[in-house]
Amino acid sequence: MGFKKRNKVTTEFSSASMTDMIFLLLIFFMLTSGLVAPNSLNLKLPGSSTSKVQLNSKTDDVGITKSGNFYLNGKRITQTDLEASLGRKAQASSDKLDITISPEAGTPVKYVAFVMDIAMRYEINAILAAEEK
Repeated sequence: MGFKKRNKVTTEFSSASMTDMIFLLLIFFMLTSGLVAPNSLNLKLPGSSTSKVQLNSKTDDVGITKSGNFYLNGKRITQTDLEASLGRKAQASSDKLDITISPEAGTPVKYVAFVMDIAMRYEINAILAAEEK
C-alpha cells in the first residue's frame, strides 16, 4: 500500500477574525466615548468694550493677591472660610450666585483655579476680571 504524506502547509492568512476584533473595539470606543463628559467651569471671560458694566448689587467680589491672600468684598478671608461663605450664599440664593474673580497681575494660577473650582462645585456664575500687564 502506498500511503502519501500530506504535509502541505497553507500560506494563506485569514483576516476575518481580525476585522471582527476591530469592529468590536470600534463599537466599544464609540459607546464609551459618549459617557465621558468633560468638566467645565461656568466662566464668563471678559470682553473688550468701551461702556461701563453695571454690576448687580448681589455680585460678590473675590480678590486674590500675588502672595495667595483672599479677599471677599474687600475683607481678608482664609481659603476654608471663603469656600464655606460662598457655599452658604449659593445655597441660600434662589437664583444663581454671581461672583467676580479679581486676581492681581502675576497671581499664580493655582489660587485662581481654587476659586474657579469652588464656583464650579456650587454652580456659581464666575466672571474673571483679569488685569492687563
